[in-house]
Amino acid sequence: MKFRRIEAVFMKQIKDTLKNKTALIQFVLFPLLAFILTETIAKSDEFLPDNYFVLLFAIMYVGMVPAINTASIITEEKEKNTLRILMLANVRPLEYLIGVGSYVFIVSSIGAVAFGFIGGYSGAQLGLFIIVLMVGILGSLILGSTIGIFAKNSMSSAGLVLPVSMITAFLPMIASFNETFESVSRFLYTQQINYLIADLSVANFTFERFIIIFVNVVILTLLFSFAYKKKSLVE
Repeated sequence: MKFRRIEAVFMKQIKDTLKNKTALIQFVLFPLLAFILTETIAKSDEFLPDNYFVLLFAIMYVGMVPAINTASIITEEKEKNTLRILMLANVRPLEYLIGVGSYVFIVSSIGAVAFGFIGGYSGAQLGLFIIVLMVGILGSLILGSTIGIFAKNSMSSAGLVLPVSMITAFLPMIASFNETFESVSRFLYTQQINYLIADLSVANFTFERFIIIFVNVVILTLLFSFAYKKKSLVE
């Protein structure tokens, strides 16, 4: 494995995103909505916390954007035969996935930082807020990579990643209004991320929350490992 090849894949994704305005909008949309609604509604409504829309859109962002973008990048390059060309240029499949994954992780983490500032966090709370979101981004990134490897084309990828990411993104929001949904969603990493960013006090960072998130990440990693071993990126 060579860092130079990983870096080349990473830089390629930056150039592709700058050309693809739709992909760029996905990374910007949720923080932008949070900012607009925070400034126009939350700060003028005494019954809403100032960070209400930040918490709402941050968990949607974490649950959807990394997964959708990673799966989309992989399957789109399969269709365009870009991956086959990269493999012929001695880029190994794992180097490619690390390059794509690190790109989506870093860009998504910039969004997490934006949410932190929009929410008015500072100091240790800001750092903790961002780190918690980054853990969620990592989980969704692994999920999207797995779907991208399994899917044969963009259509099948969208058919898989959209419903799955909607569950991880919207179930925590629905659970806040329905205890039955919450009894199920509490086992999702995004629900635990939602609990943590809603209350950044030390007492809320319980052992149970870490175990649930850890188990989710392990399961997603095992699924990714299975997909990586069973499917070829250039089929």
